[in-house]
Amino acid sequence: MEPDVRLESAVAPAAQTTRRRLGRIRLPFRRRGGERKGEMTLVEHLVELRNRLTISVFSLVPGTILGFIFSGDIIHILRAPLPTKEPLEALALTDALMIQLQIALITGVILAMPVMLYQFWAYISPGLTPSERAAARPWVPLALAFFCMGVGVAYFILPYTTGFLYGFQSEDIHILLTAQAYFGFVSTLFLAFGLVMEFPIVLVLLAKVGIVSSQRLRRSRKMAFLGIVIVSNLITPGGDFVTPLTMATVLYGLYEVSIILIRMNGK
Repeated sequence: MEPDVRLESAVAPAAQTTRRRLGRIRLPFRRRGGERKGEMTLVEHLVELRNRLTISVFSLVPGTILGFIFSGDIIHILRAPLPTKEPLEALALTDALMIQLQIALITGVILAMPVMLYQFWAYISPGLTPSERAAARPWVPLALAFFCMGVGVAYFILPYTTGFLYGFQSEDIHILLTAQAYFGFVSTLFLAFGLVMEFPIVLVLLAKVGIVSSQRLRRSRKMAFLGIVIVSNLITPGGDFVTPLTMATVLYGLYEVSIILIRMNGK
């Protein structure tokens, strides 16, 4: 027993010393109440991050409940672009419930997006200079608008995508579409287009901090086009050509719009 006592007596002071050192680590880029009132310790930063994440998680609850209540209507809207009126198949007893929960959660995320964006902005903004905050602030609400635009584009092309894929049916091959597979496809498609629409915001913010410029982006058009084509084929679901072609067109259009926006800001 004596070696164990000696080991505990040696480890305990070391652990206390490590906690004291972490408590003394100060990161001088936080503000309290909008005014700079000294530095915050690493532990205080982590506590604030935990609080922001907790608020973001709880903000999902109202929208998720609302999404579950109206999940039947949402399912009807999402199913409408299919070129067939046959009901979607559920292979497991729990599939119908899980799909409604999935749709409810996605609805909760979309409706809670303003709260989550605000919590993200409230956490990082004190670490920015006044000029950086002024440059980035207008793009925070625009991020939500661009995401919704991306989802709208995805829904618009959904009839063409599903129609193209259904066109490969024959007398020997009949598509038995399950609800789980279809709504997984739709969720991936919406998420991909929603995130892609944030592309110009990323480029403009990178230009604000001096990482890219309009001249550099103009010189890189060929490489950007190649990268856009590759990314569009990698992140879009399904095997059709309509979805990646649409995404590549949208992405390259956003690339050119970003060049114009950056040049208008003198970069």
